[in-house]
Amino acid sequence: MKIVLAYSGGLDTSVALKWLQDKYSAEVIAFCANIGQFEPLDTIGSKAKQIGASKVYIEDLREEYLREYVFKALKANVVYEGQYLLAAPLGRPLIAKRLVEIAQQEKANAVAHGATGKGNDQVRFYCSIAALNPDLQIIAPVIEWEMKSRDDEIEYARTHNIEIAVSAAKPYSIDTNIWGTSIECGVLDNIKLPPPNEVYQITTSPLLAPDEPHDVCIGFEQGIPVSLDGKVIPPIQLVSELNTLGSKHGVGRIDILENRVVGIKTRGIYESPAGAILHFAHKELENLVLDRDLLHYKAQVAQQYSELVYYGLWFSPLREALDVFVGYTQSRVNGYITLRLYKGNLIVLSRDSEYAMYDHSLSTYDVEDQFDHKAGHGFSYIWSMPLRVKSKTDLRWDLSRVNQ
Repeated sequence: MKIVLAYSGGLDTSVALKWLQDKYSAEVIAFCANIGQFEPLDTIGSKAKQIGASKVYIEDLREEYLREYVFKALKANVVYEGQYLLAAPLGRPLIAKRLVEIAQQEKANAVAHGATGKGNDQVRFYCSIAALNPDLQIIAPVIEWEMKSRDDEIEYARTHNIEIAVSAAKPYSIDTNIWGTSIECGVLDNIKLPPPNEVYQITTSPLLAPDEPHDVCIGFEQGIPVSLDGKVIPPIQLVSELNTLGSKHGVGRIDILENRVVGIKTRGIYESPAGAILHFAHKELENLVLDRDLLHYKAQVAQQYSELVYYGLWFSPLREALDVFVGYTQSRVNGYITLRLYKGNLIVLSRDSEYAMYDHSLSTYDVEDQFDHKAGHGFSYIWSMPLRVKSKTDLRWDLSRVNQ
């Protein structure tokens, strides 16, 4: 049997790499997707080989991740439950796609991942793989094996001389990529306690952020960020620079009690400095260039889109159809938003677009006001007509009941 494992080098997948060989008497190929995780990847291949991988694939997918997944979500304003910017969920379909492609290339019987039974990633991997190749066997070692806790995994790793970066004292589950960081487990499971400072991987506490703010101008073309302070730069550099700026100024920290796919509530700590900045700027630009009805309806689409991403349905026909709608809305989302970063806050300083729907002569109350105020009375009369009719109907109903 030959299995391709989505391998990160962390606790779960390191243990899974050894466990799969023993459990299935299988040849295991490790695949590591570089989507901008902070962990060094220079030794991940040798580590996988040491554990027993027959072959190791390490691929730089950062550009594809940003262009084909993250920026599509950004254009749609995809934020799960109003807070989570979905760094991990957006990466899973890309990883699954490459798993399937490598399995086909290597003529493997199965693919495997390190997701847990009550987590979200098991669903995301399963749905994505099934959508792309329903004939592949999907193995989830963390669901199948006899170990009951992360402490058991740590002991297994020690027994089998597997190098790991966690301990019983700091048993956090940490997932990172260029768009954001997820931190779970350990003391975070106690929702009565604030997260300890040690859980944050990249962001400065707003209390310790610089006293001097930093201003940045972000340029967009058709809803996609393309420039910083007037300089056009590629996606990886743009997001990386905003991560550095945002982290320094305490931007992008999230502590959320979210609803998982399987129906339970769980606490997640997330850091997404660049994501917070770009989502904020993108929405401000949309407010400037989109009309009211389109803007309001698009918010409903964002809700649906975010659930599709979170629930692992990236490869669904509905997501593809929503992309067509979103693409239409972004044709005029061109312009510049200048923000001030200050102690965890994002403050708008300037909005500019050739497609701006803001008209000073209509919005102002000064001497340049050209709005026809007298038309307001007639408009209000007609606008309130359904309420006026209902009120009269209610009055007749009340009188009829009195007469009875």
